[in-house]
Amino acid sequence: MSELRGRLASWDSAIIGVTVLVLIGASIGVENFGNSSNFTFLILDLLPIALIALPMTMIVITGEIDLSVASTLGLTSAIMGDLWNRGLTIETIMPLCVLAGALLGAVNGFLINRLGLPSLAVTIGTLALYRGLALVVLGDAAVADFPWTYTGWVTGTIGGAVPNVLIILVVLAVIAGVVLHATPFGRSLFAIGANDQAARFSGINVTRTKFWLYVVSGAVAGLAGVLWTLRYSSARADNGAGLELAVVAAVLLGGVSIFGGKGSLWGVLSGVLLLAALQNALRLQDVSGQALNIVTGVLLIASVLLPNIITGTRNALQKRRLRAAVPAQSS
Repeated sequence: MSELRGRLASWDSAIIGVTVLVLIGASIGVENFGNSSNFTFLILDLLPIALIALPMTMIVITGEIDLSVASTLGLTSAIMGDLWNRGLTIETIMPLCVLAGALLGAVNGFLINRLGLPSLAVTIGTLALYRGLALVVLGDAAVADFPWTYTGWVTGTIGGAVPNVLIILVVLAVIAGVVLHATPFGRSLFAIGANDQAARFSGINVTRTKFWLYVVSGAVAGLAGVLWTLRYSSARADNGAGLELAVVAAVLLGGVSIFGGKGSLWGVLSGVLLLAALQNALRLQDVSGQALNIVTGVLLIASVLLPNIITGTRNALQKRRLRAAVPAQSS
């Protein structure tokens, strides 16, 4: 029973509850929020954040971070446009873009895990580098004549209600959830985040594990770049600019500790949905883009601050109970 109460009181469970309340409140109080067409837009808006958040969750659990994901998305979008202009088929271009994302992630992984550089500094650097390379590849131009077969599928629905791209998200989320929470590899990620030296002594190859996490992060960001480009039918070097903040906010809001070792994928997906629902509801209320950035920033700060406050309060109360118990036992 105490274990059940602990689970119900956990941060990710609280976020799930808040997300449900926000969805219900927005459906009642915001005009058109509950429409099927708006649901499609909501899923399309959260798709790149949710996709990138899957490997980002694992990276942050190990105590690292990847701030270059949005620039990787933009660079793969620029590559997609450039290859399309060169006459390659879309069926050839899409896997090449995912591969390009994986190579960009491998650069991060090499610098961080082979050379021992801090992930924050490296990925801030590659954030700027990859965005600059995107401008070199495509410049200020936009490529917009992609085949309707693919752009229509990305923006289309099943039965007029369920967005097609939700299939991709669900499949990848299930795979990521099983890997993180039901395999030895997933348990090793929590061990690395809790104490990487102890993880090394226990036989975990920390360097290799983290390296491949960055490769997967880059590949998924490349996939997000492909889907972003097809959704808007526009390959641009600035696609996804600033998206890394939304991804990090969603991951931390979902209960993943910025210091590593704690978190759940289901809490993160609830954080993604909460963030997307709030932004969607505010857009329907004609709130400006600057205000949406403020909301993201506030949620990012709150997701770091509130768990620490709750943990500190809980520890203080526990110490007070222990002090109160000592005189009672001595008497």
